Amino acid sequence: MNIQRAFRIKGVGKYLPKAIITSSQIEAKFGLPGGYIYENTGVESRHFAMEESNTFMGVQALRNALADAKLNIKDIDCLIGASATFDHIIPNRSCLIKNAFREAVDVDFPCIDINTVCTSFISALDYATMLIASGTYENIAIVSSEISNNGLNPDNLETYGLFGDGAAAVIISSTNKQSGLIQHVSKTYSKGTKYTIIEAGGNFNHTKNIPYDPTLYSFKMQGEKLLKAAMHTLPNFLAQFFQPHLGSMQDVNLIVPHQASKLGLKLLTRLNQGNSENIVDQLKDHGNCIAASIPMALVTSIKNNTLKEGDTCFLLGTAAGITISGLLFKYSKS
Repeated sequence: MNIQRAFRIKGVGKYLPKAIITSSQIEAKFGLPGGYIYENTGVESRHFAMEESNTFMGVQALRNALADAKLNIKDIDCLIGASATFDHIIPNRSCLIKNAFREAVDVDFPCIDINTVCTSFISALDYATMLIASGTYENIAIVSSEISNNGLNPDNLETYGLFGDGAAAVIISSTNKQSGLIQHVSKTYSKGTKYTIIEAGGNFNHTKNIPYDPTLYSFKMQGEKLLKAAMHTLPNFLAQFFQPHLGSMQDVNLIVPHQASKLGLKLLTRLNQGNSENIVDQLKDHGNCIAASIPMALVTSIKNNTLKEGDTCFLLGTAAGITISGLLFKYSKS
C-alpha cells in the first residue's frame, strides 16, 4: 500500500465526564421495563457532562495528548476543532480551547474548526495531513469534544437512550517513516439530508422568533430511513474505497467506526464478512458521542495496544447529510 501523505500520531488523549448515567436509571425514571434501552440501542451506560463544558473537556483531552507526545502547547503549529456541538456560536471552538491554556496567550498559531457532524474527526485528519505533507506545519492537534445531552429530548427514547458525551485529542506530526494516509474518500448522499436534524436554533428558526420547544430544539432522527440509506449506500461506498490494490476490510488490522448505533455496527460486521474481531465497539459503555466517537475509540485502541506500530487502521463514519467518510492509514508513533 502506497503512502499518499506521511504522518505519525505523536500523542493521544481523551476525557470522559464524571457523571455516568446507566440505562437502568433512565428506564426507572421513565417507567420502562428493565433492559429496554440496551435491547433497542445497545447502550448500557454513557457519560453525561453535568458540570463540564465542551471547552473544558477538550482542554483536558489535549493536555493528556500533549503529555503523551512529550510536547507543550507552544510546540503546536495549528489547532483544529472537529466537533458538532459547542459552547458558543462565536467564537469558534478551537480558539476557546487555545485560550484556556494560559501558557498559550502569547502564541499565535491558527485555530480552525471543521464540522461535518459525526465525521468531523475524519475530515479534520484528512485536512491536517495535507498541511503536514506540504511542510506547512510540524505538529497539529485535532480535538473533538461533544456534549449531546443538552440537545436530547427525553420524550424521544430513540435518541435519549443512545447518545453520550466525551472528548478526545490526537496530535499528528511529520515523519520520515513509511506511515500515514493511504486513502481518504468522502461522499454525501443528499437524499437523506434531513433524516437527522435540529430544526431550531439557527437563522431558519431563530430563537428570537421560535419559543423553546423540545421537539424543535432537540436532535431528531428518522432511524428506519437512516438504516435503509446505510444499507443501500455503504456496500457501494466500501466496494469503491477498497480498490484491488487496497485489498478489503478483512485485510485491515483495525477498523474504528463511528459508534452510530447497534444496528449500524451489526451492518458493518455483516459487510466485514461476519468478522467483528477487528472492529472497535465501544457503544455499550459510551453510547454515540457524535464526532468524538471515532477519536475516542482510536485513542483507546492506541492506549491498550490494540493498534500496534505498523498496523493499518480504517476510520469509517456516517454523518447527517447523509455523508459517509473513510480514511485508511498506517499507524506509527515513533
